[in-house]
Amino acid sequence: MAPRIVADYSEIVHPSLAHLHHRPWPMPSRPWIGRQTWCDLLFAHWPVPVASVRHLVPASLDVDAFDRQTWIGIVPFRMEGVMVRGVPSVPWISAFPELNVRLYVTRDGKPGVWFLSLDASNPLAVWAARRFFHLPYEHATMTVDVSQAGVDYRSLRRPTPVAFEGTYRATDAPDTSKPGSLEHWLTERYCLYAQDPRGRVLRCEVHHRPWPLQRAEAVIRRNEMLKPHGVLLPDIKPLLHFAKRLEVIVWAPKRVS
Repeated sequence: MAPRIVADYSEIVHPSLAHLHHRPWPMPSRPWIGRQTWCDLLFAHWPVPVASVRHLVPASLDVDAFDRQTWIGIVPFRMEGVMVRGVPSVPWISAFPELNVRLYVTRDGKPGVWFLSLDASNPLAVWAARRFFHLPYEHATMTVDVSQAGVDYRSLRRPTPVAFEGTYRATDAPDTSKPGSLEHWLTERYCLYAQDPRGRVLRCEVHHRPWPLQRAEAVIRRNEMLKPHGVLLPDIKPLLHFAKRLEVIVWAPKRVS
């Protein structure tokens, strides 16, 4: 049986384009190339000294800091509607879990995200992101159960086991963060940085409406995501935020001069 094609006309007028006032710099003049929706997302953040992660970031990028320390984010969520512009979503390809480990960097006045790893359960998405965006994606076995009680999330990367397991849920109503706040600094970033096989740094622009953040609570039962990088998280409770849904458009990576 042929896969059912899901009609999606968001490539004509994407919902995120109704929200432009909040952007820290103008929209790219080039056409965007792809869309995706992030669902049932948890931001779990820990503060760490800049020096503890400086070696994990290319020298041409500055590790960004808030009140003289930087932060590591572990972000489990679900992807929906992942597809290139103009192509309808396809079941079994356009929706899958993803788990990111991220640092915060800046270059030329554009604060962005540097990914230490991105785990996904879709091998095609892993291949495409590594090939065309030069991002450190890894394939993992992942399950996400969403219920009224919250989100139960499990991820296991092989062959060397790297696991994450936890449950989380929102504890209040969504709201946008205030400019100048830590929450705004952590989440309102409109590009990511990557490095190609020749060592050249790339910038990939993204756009979405302001994050609809909610305070959250979580029980993290297993967290080995920093083990491959030799970084120890502080023995404190993480800063937690939840977002139910965010629609995003992305541009092709462009070399940073």
